[in-house]
Amino acid sequence: MLSKTFTTAALALAASTLVSAQTSTDCNPLEKTCPNDPAFGKNDGDCDFTKGACGNFESLPGTTLKYNGNGAVFSISTEKEAPTIRTGKYIFFGRIDVVVQAAAGAGIVTSAVLQSDDLDEIDWEWVGGDNAQAQTNYFSKGNTATYDRGAFHPVSNPLGSFHTYSVEWTSAGVNWLIDNNVVRSLTAANAEGGAAGLPQTPMQVKLGTWVAGRKDAPQGTVEWAGGYTDFSKAPFLGYYKSISIVDYAGADAPTSKSVKEYIYGDHSGSWQSIKVSLGDGSDDSSDSSSTTAAPTSTKGSSSSTKAPASSTKAPASTTAAEQQTTTAEQTTLASSTAAPTKSSGGGSASNGTVSSTGSVQPTKPPTVPGSAGARTAATLGSVFAVGAGLALAQFLL
Repeated sequence: MLSKTFTTAALALAASTLVSAQTSTDCNPLEKTCPNDPAFGKNDGDCDFTKGACGNFESLPGTTLKYNGNGAVFSISTEKEAPTIRTGKYIFFGRIDVVVQAAAGAGIVTSAVLQSDDLDEIDWEWVGGDNAQAQTNYFSKGNTATYDRGAFHPVSNPLGSFHTYSVEWTSAGVNWLIDNNVVRSLTAANAEGGAAGLPQTPMQVKLGTWVAGRKDAPQGTVEWAGGYTDFSKAPFLGYYKSISIVDYAGADAPTSKSVKEYIYGDHSGSWQSIKVSLGDGSDDSSDSSSTTAAPTSTKGSSSSTKAPASSTKAPASTTAAEQQTTTAEQTTLASSTAAPTKSSGGGSASNGTVSSTGSVQPTKPPTVPGSAGARTAATLGSVFAVGAGLALAQFLL
């Protein structure tokens, strides 16, 4: 269990370092016309990693996975490793259920992230030095103006046993579940910014592990991650046994339709503006209210018209760990200036950010960042040190 705390001065210093960080996306539909997002639709999104690699996912550069009876093995032996896979297709509302045993080890982080082209984000994350809690977070349009979105949830032995972690996402909000029990609910009533602050645009699914306890990481990040990583204890192994991905295709229940792609009808980033294009080329007006003309290009998986990954990745000299970042990463230590949200028996969470369920009161976490927040600190600390000035990476490709 994490037990250290930060001084106000240290928090302020770390936060000031991070505010200069900019999240990145291949193409932001809020700013310009972008390639369309290929859809899962009614297609099977299930993967049993105990049987080997799954065609729904692609490995990002520097990622080599092994597979065994525990599923996909995400192994880290050096600071430079950050194995990551992502789906080539998107869901537009839906549900994911991922069976995970998170990697144990101070400074090691395991994460399951949903992220859209305009930087909406929904996170599950596990810190390798905390064997009693999991963390959740969310972001809308890359907005990190406030840092009170993260929450902590009690779970038994997440580093030594498998649990099913789920996200159910609709136009009305988000539910996070552990072993099919809702532990956190987000609605327009408690989202930062109201309905406009809900994640609501088509998302990819990304799974990975990374090193937050790097020797060149900011002190606050190291504290959050449970200390510096001792690589004499490597390898650090995280296991993803299986995942189920169900696409609601703009509705609030699973679709039975063959959906080709999702199209941003304008630059608003609202779910109502997203056009659902069916497999026969028609528009599904029942699932989307937009009638705006569609952009002309379409993203595919590895062979799509989307710019090749190599055109947006950091130079080869930049390590995988240095490249990795997500929207949530800008929240790193500033979030610790407010008490983290905790799950409690049916009560409303602090700061009005979530409504939680469950009867177990979690151990009070230290003053630490929200879930994915520390990645920017770890990433930028090393990047700034070498003067690279790069924050592009695997979770944003």
